[in-house]
Amino acid sequence: MPRIRSVATVPTLNRRTLLAATGAVSLSAGIGLALRPQSPAHAATAAQAPVADSVAHAEGQSATTGPKGPATLAPYTRGTTLGSVATPRSGSTGYRRLGDGSGWKRVVRDELAAAKTGRADRRTALAAFVQLTDLHLIDAQHPLRLEYLRSQNKSAWRPQETLTVAGAVSLIERVNSLHGAPATGTPLHFVMTTGDNTDNNSKTELEWFLKVMSGGRITPNSGDPRHYEGVQAGNLKTYWQPDAALRDADKQLGFPRIQGFLEAAIRELRSPGLKLPWYSTVGNHDALPLGCYGSRGDSYLTEFAVGGKKLMSLGSAEATTLAKSIKNGSSPKGAAFHDLLRAHAREMRSVTPDEKRAPFTPAEYVKAHLDPAYTGPGPIGHGYSSANLSAGTQYYTFRIAEDVIGVSLDTTDPGGHYEGSIGTAQLRWLEKTLRENADSYVIVFSHHTSKTMRNTHADPAHPAEARHGGSEVVSLLARFSNTLAWVNGHTHKNEIIPHAASGNRSFWEICTASHVDFPQLARVIELVDNKDGTLSLFTTLIESAAPHATDFSDLTQTGLAALYRELSFNAPGARTDLSGTSRDRNTELILKKG
Repeated sequence: MPRIRSVATVPTLNRRTLLAATGAVSLSAGIGLALRPQSPAHAATAAQAPVADSVAHAEGQSATTGPKGPATLAPYTRGTTLGSVATPRSGSTGYRRLGDGSGWKRVVRDELAAAKTGRADRRTALAAFVQLTDLHLIDAQHPLRLEYLRSQNKSAWRPQETLTVAGAVSLIERVNSLHGAPATGTPLHFVMTTGDNTDNNSKTELEWFLKVMSGGRITPNSGDPRHYEGVQAGNLKTYWQPDAALRDADKQLGFPRIQGFLEAAIRELRSPGLKLPWYSTVGNHDALPLGCYGSRGDSYLTEFAVGGKKLMSLGSAEATTLAKSIKNGSSPKGAAFHDLLRAHAREMRSVTPDEKRAPFTPAEYVKAHLDPAYTGPGPIGHGYSSANLSAGTQYYTFRIAEDVIGVSLDTTDPGGHYEGSIGTAQLRWLEKTLRENADSYVIVFSHHTSKTMRNTHADPAHPAEARHGGSEVVSLLARFSNTLAWVNGHTHKNEIIPHAASGNRSFWEICTASHVDFPQLARVIELVDNKDGTLSLFTTLIESAAPHATDFSDLTQTGLAALYRELSFNAPGARTDLSGTSRDRNTELILKKG
């Protein structure tokens, strides 16, 4: 059996924990260890990002509050994609039903270091956590949504979008059911969301996200409290009309008629909340309206978001022009979008106004995380702190385990566009953090990947500050031998990239698929010391707890979560490569010790 040093039973902490000023914190309660700003080694100026300044809301929280570890620490496959994966049952065209399929095997990747024999009997677990990414909790009735781009691109609107909350709750249920880390059996330490937690920078969506993660009752509806008022009830052939007899475009492809679907989709449901501490990283859809517009100075768009009009149809030519503008970033502040809405004012449909649909600012995003109502098992702020509010930042560090720290970056560009970058102040802070934690391993979290950090629009709050792309971040991380991994999302696709550097300064970039597009996955990541001069990072993908098979008559919370997955598989125009190759899924990633 491997020797497992559980991250939930760390012995007396050494100087690397930097917790002398804060008192002991029990890891057995699943409490994230925060690096305190009063610690001299991690003090932050206003020009830099602060580190997290708090842990759980109750110092005396019982060690039994967190999830119990297994009686015997051992690898397992049940409840993960090692055991089974949702797979189409038959056919190759039309609407296809899902069922249980064979699991994905674990692949050893040795591009950065040789895999030595006997390591399974020597290894010690250092840390284990779950990554959720791109939940995209969608207020499907929001007036600013761009469903009408489907007239030029079928994938611009997806039939499953009304069910994102039900799907996310089912994912929380899956995480809560895990016996521990699949490769080693060691108890899980925390959950990290790597951005695009919301879809449209809307306060409705932010409230739903925080309740999904921390627990509570959620009504995934806005506007009229009694009726759904979005494009799926508009008698429009462009979109799947589940309750109607209308022969819409999706029903022509085999989509079912499900009477009562829309009523069920906006019905109150309950999230148990995570049993583990969780941390939050910001994405472009959290920071920018529609994930792409730096439009906070545009009062028309802000008022439109909460108003009583919604554009539901648009010709293909105009849709193509708007889509190109978004893709090319030629109107990052939304001027082209503003003009289009004004031009089509007479064609809009009336909907119920709702002040809760207003966009939220970065400060409001941080304040919402700090709200005691959403603390759950902690930590307070979920990584964000009062120091973040003071400095106007959304990046921080936190202690993962005795020998490991986490670094959460803010890669969104406030100037607009869906691709990312970071400013000079954040880049310098990252370098300082890596240097000052040379005796700890480092795992970096962000929303954007190295390949999707190519946007250098100026930050309106810091117009003279340079913006830096993914290649510069890779170069910086590769300068430090304590960097082990960069964990991210954004692309909705599983991809694992080796970044090789000389002198044992290599690291792995781990990008995980979304939970809005099929195959709707999250990832468990485990760090182990192989006691042979190498480390291993195990990655194991998980699906939600909903059954693979669906029943169209089952409109319960669980039934809708299963349908959410099946609709996403069948969504017209959906990409079929998002699961990645076998080398991007369940893996063991070998690294030389720095």
